[in-house]
Amino acid sequence: MGTRRWVAAAAAVMVALLLLSAASHGGRRGPSFNSNNRTFVFNYTLAKTIVEYASAVYMTDLTALYTWTCSRCNDLTKGFEIRCIIVDIQNCLQAFIGVDHNLNAVIVAIRGTQENSVQNWIKDLVWKQVDLNYPNMPDAKVFGMNLIYVLCFFTRVGCSFIYFLMRFMFWLKVHTGFYSAYNNTLLRPAITNAVRKARRLYGDISVIVTGHSMGGAMASFCALDLAISLGSDSVHLMTFGQPRIGNAAFASYFEQYVPSAIRVTHEHDIVPHLPPYFFFLPHLTYHHFPREVWEHDVDGNTTFRVCDGSGEDPDCCRSVFALFLSASDHLTYMGVEIAADDWSTCRIVMAQSVERLQLYLASNVITSKIPVDIIIADHSVQTDPSSSS
Repeated sequence: MGTRRWVAAAAAVMVALLLLSAASHGGRRGPSFNSNNRTFVFNYTLAKTIVEYASAVYMTDLTALYTWTCSRCNDLTKGFEIRCIIVDIQNCLQAFIGVDHNLNAVIVAIRGTQENSVQNWIKDLVWKQVDLNYPNMPDAKVFGMNLIYVLCFFTRVGCSFIYFLMRFMFWLKVHTGFYSAYNNTLLRPAITNAVRKARRLYGDISVIVTGHSMGGAMASFCALDLAISLGSDSVHLMTFGQPRIGNAAFASYFEQYVPSAIRVTHEHDIVPHLPPYFFFLPHLTYHHFPREVWEHDVDGNTTFRVCDGSGEDPDCCRSVFALFLSASDHLTYMGVEIAADDWSTCRIVMAQSVERLQLYLASNVITSKIPVDIIIADHSVQTDPSSSS
């Protein structure tokens, strides 16, 4: 048992060094790198592997995912051992969990939800927050209320205004839709159970959580949830084109629990700019957690800029003028297509894919020594009557 723990600890250190390394980056040459922080170096090869997982989870052919033979299930992810596939047809959610033996890590990939188009999804990205409550959370609300009482006592300013101000400055606030999509659906219990089963089988190896777009937002809540239960040293996060998910107080809280987190942004991708951040109201608006790595073109060469630890580095993707923001840059990261392979209504696509997978499982004798868990929630929804297709 002692040897197993030593091996697991060594694996965790290896993944941490890959994600947050103080050594020089190795691997593939080609892209250039610059950094505002010499203690943080971006590992290109690892990121390219993770983005392939974030792309593969968009595949609608569940049978190909089950057998890991899909068109995006190759290159750096060859040999991946799928352990669990999760599909929630009603909420258009999909995820998979498995083990990458080359990284000696559990991989959790969560699909972004895009029913019709990126443009329509962006329009629906409204500014709406909800109070966040996690086990073992610092009592931010009590701190805010005590400060309100002090200010009310020593000033003549209306307490209602101070209450409103302190509510946004000191209470942990998150985007309702992103929070609910992970915590109030099938995803949270199914992913938690699958990760624990994989770690029981292979030891307490590290967990790498990834996702693109809204999948990145849900992946962030997943990483926070797992870090609280498994420990910060065991959980790593890398997202692509992720929107902001909470306020500055939440970003600070998140960084404490998930210090090994990277948000990759691409060129003029509009989604990392949403919901909006206002530099003159940094504590009252949405705020990214660190650390950003900005993929962009400099004099015809792809460059990865490692941004500062603020989460809102003005020299990274925030330097792009608002009129130049693009939805097309959201669909490709590190040269990998990272979007849905079928743009028709996702409920229909998912229902049909589930049916094909069930037929495949019924007609094939599964000889694998390690069975794959298939977790499906259809809520009796097989078609979408609002679709014209």
